[in-house]
Amino acid sequence: MARALPPNSELADRLEYLADLLELDGADSFRLAAYRRAATRIRDSAAPVARLALEGKATQIPGVGGTIAAKIVELSETGDLQALAKLRARLPGGLVEVMHVPGLGPKTARKLWTDLGVESAADLKAAAEQGRLRELSGLGPKTEEKVLKALAAPKAKLERKTLLGRALPAVAQALEALRAHPASQRVSEAGSVRRRCETVRDLDLIATATDPAALTAYFVELPWVLEVAAHGPTKATVVSHDGFRFDLRVVPPESYGNLLQHFTGSKAHNVALREEAVRRGLSVSEYGVTDVETEEVFHAAGEDELYARLGYAWIPPELRENRGELEAAREGTLPELVELADLQGDLHMHTDWSDGRDTLEDMAGTAAALGRKYIAICDHAKRLREGRLERQAEEIADLAKRLSGLTILSGVEVDIRRNGTVDMDDETLAARDWVMASIHGGFDASRDELTKRVLAAMENPHVDCIGHPTGRKINRREAYDLDLEAIFAGAVETGTFLEINSQADRLDLKDVNAKAAVEAGVKLVISTDAHEVAHLEALELGVAQARRGWVSAADVVNSRPWAEAKKLLNR
Repeated sequence: MARALPPNSELADRLEYLADLLELDGADSFRLAAYRRAATRIRDSAAPVARLALEGKATQIPGVGGTIAAKIVELSETGDLQALAKLRARLPGGLVEVMHVPGLGPKTARKLWTDLGVESAADLKAAAEQGRLRELSGLGPKTEEKVLKALAAPKAKLERKTLLGRALPAVAQALEALRAHPASQRVSEAGSVRRRCETVRDLDLIATATDPAALTAYFVELPWVLEVAAHGPTKATVVSHDGFRFDLRVVPPESYGNLLQHFTGSKAHNVALREEAVRRGLSVSEYGVTDVETEEVFHAAGEDELYARLGYAWIPPELRENRGELEAAREGTLPELVELADLQGDLHMHTDWSDGRDTLEDMAGTAAALGRKYIAICDHAKRLREGRLERQAEEIADLAKRLSGLTILSGVEVDIRRNGTVDMDDETLAARDWVMASIHGGFDASRDELTKRVLAAMENPHVDCIGHPTGRKINRREAYDLDLEAIFAGAVETGTFLEINSQADRLDLKDVNAKAAVEAGVKLVISTDAHEVAHLEALELGVAQARRGWVSAADVVNSRPWAEAKKLLNR
């Protein structure tokens, strides 16, 4: 019997495990980054990567080169990798678990193995309890205490959810296909995708058609459909080759607004809407609004008509979470939400001068083509030592002369150290046009320590913005523990901006925190943190997150021309 092809998640897990073992074996950082970057791309890919690899097409995926493509083929055909087998013969497999204990790392894990015989988390726990870790240089009683604390309360495994950024292209493809059919009239996304939630489940589609049965029959036969779970004259549920479940409902044109509103949700929003309607003698269902006294039913062809009948202004889908939007819609105080077209610049991106994939010229050219008026190149300070920062600044100045219509800012992203200082001197920072400061390690510190760390960085007069402020990575790690109320107060006091990072697995600040920040008076920056040209289009995800946080264009620094935005810098 033929071997079943491994799913993308399994391929990604294997490549990440290979990278972990290679790191324990002392491999160079660029090789490790390549495997981990490829694992991320594979996990988030909409296409079955094993099949692409066997067809010789895996290198079409950004981050997957010939060497990694060959390993995917090997995994698909044999279920294992020779490279993994060799590493397993040299290294205890349990050492990976030791490496990931907060406060340790690959070098310490290897030393624990070679010097103390620690080969697993169980061995590590025993050694810490026996006070043996302090036998190693650099480790002491505090390390033992931290290790035992970490092992006693292992982090709960994060539930893997589908990222909005991964789902949107698939939804766009489905909408385009449905709109192309001659029977199609109105077609819209619904559900969590329409509300632009950061993660989504089933993908809901609502349509009207002159021939509903013809439209559903066409839908279940689309080339990207792998499985038909249900099919009727007005409903169809399919699973795509990339694992998405689509639910299509073809509804009567006169009730399109009712059904679109109902299936957009959220549940909390709809429950609150119905409860308020009951108090006014109305009964709301997905098919219409019934006057309880007269039994007259109101059908809405559009959502605006429905909300108006219930006494509200139309509410943008991103706000429909029962967080005060109904009261604001009734009182006429809904904010005018920021839109992608409002953003004039992108103040956080990387190039191959540090850990980016593409050149400065490629990043700038793509940003200009996307309509950006200014960008900030923020490669990591630790990669720009020994004159490299100055040479990059010269390249930026040269490119700016050749690329008209785009202002290119010479920026930098500095690490916030454990003591709150940053890893670049003040004199050098003073010469930068824009400075991002971010935490990239030491997430296991206490709430008080992490909060003081960020507040201290804000006190640096050259730091303009705190990048991905809570450090979370959706599906990978939770946000680190910060006193956000203190952070917002510190940002206002020092004039420091906070970022909404548009990367699909960050979207940090999250929506409720962005709302709280704005209410506290903080100015936000929506940026891509792009590490390759493909990431530059992610700005729409950051805008969606901002909209869910009730953010208007006036709250966003880079909604202004650079000459105006520059005046907001508190230097």
